[in-house]
Amino acid sequence: MTVPTAGDETFPDIRDAVRKLCARFPGEYWRKLDADRAYPTEFVRALTESGFLSVLIPEEYGGSGLGLGAATAILEEIHRSGCNGGACHAQMYTMGTILRHGSPAQKQAYLPGIAEGTLRLQAFGVTEPTSGTDTTRIRTFAKREGDKYIVNGQKVWISRAEHSDLMLLLCRTTPRDEAAKPTEGMSVLLVDLRQAVGNGLTIRPIRTMINHATTELFFDNLEVPAENLIGQEGKGFRYILDGMNAERILIASECIGDARFFIDRASAYAREREVFGRPIGANQGIQFPIARNYVETEAANLMVQKAASLFDAGQPCGTEANMGKMLASEASWHAADTCLQTHGGFGFAEEYDIERKFRETRLYQVAPISTNLILSHVGTHVLQMPKSF
Repeated sequence: MTVPTAGDETFPDIRDAVRKLCARFPGEYWRKLDADRAYPTEFVRALTESGFLSVLIPEEYGGSGLGLGAATAILEEIHRSGCNGGACHAQMYTMGTILRHGSPAQKQAYLPGIAEGTLRLQAFGVTEPTSGTDTTRIRTFAKREGDKYIVNGQKVWISRAEHSDLMLLLCRTTPRDEAAKPTEGMSVLLVDLRQAVGNGLTIRPIRTMINHATTELFFDNLEVPAENLIGQEGKGFRYILDGMNAERILIASECIGDARFFIDRASAYAREREVFGRPIGANQGIQFPIARNYVETEAANLMVQKAASLFDAGQPCGTEANMGKMLASEASWHAADTCLQTHGGFGFAEEYDIERKFRETRLYQVAPISTNLILSHVGTHVLQMPKSF
């Protein structure tokens, strides 16, 4: 396994193409969206038409057939350019559950449309108000009745549900206390949101600190065809684990992009801004934090690339995905704080885009998995210490 060293640039041609695309969507574009709480339709369309959102789909279904490494390069450059991939990154990896565990008929029915962008599968229904990150305690239940499932329950913090045609839904098909073990008895259903909304599904937007198209979902006797079951009934938890690993690695790459955005902006400003007759970057109190951010980001990137390489090789990568996400999210948050401090009052002005990216990158301390749960994973699964819950 070859892992790039600090300063190396993987997939240079892809990165260059992404930079050119992102140049068409400068800060003004994102600030207008923020003000209007609007979805970046034009940006997502451009990424789709350029084939960047279908890189993980095999060529036989119309995608590029590239690995997670290429996808990390795309998302990193999107964020380094000052854009935000959160509006559409799930279009890259959510389909992995169908690709790995769906039937041949399901793959043929959905993957070509997802690859060309005529079908949007970028909603992932897992989290619930009462269970949080304890996925084994979800309560949304799907009862089999003949050739359909009847779904009742609630999901929260589900992004892009209003801008997606399809959604992967994790639900209980066997009560937790009747399952052989807590991770059994959950199933994955593919929900057609175009038919479901108003027919048993209600979507309620949640206004948050960032413009992230976040929603809460309510299921009231929603009917889902039994043929939309992915894989075997009751085995859904393990089906989504691969998707979660891919999600964590890809979001970690977004954090690397954010960190580099902040480092680029902070170091440029420190070179140009003069106070007391000299550039502020000559002061170690300004220079050293930015340098430390650079060191931290390069180290985090190596772990992210290692996790992506393991994923692409089909090897276990849960621990590496978790560690990469933690290190990258902390690197981006530290760089964000340094960048804002370096800019002083100007950092709070919307026109500099620092405050927007500052808000956006803060999310990744919490989602898609909190830092404390990552530390718990390492402590119990790697270091074999007892669990606290």
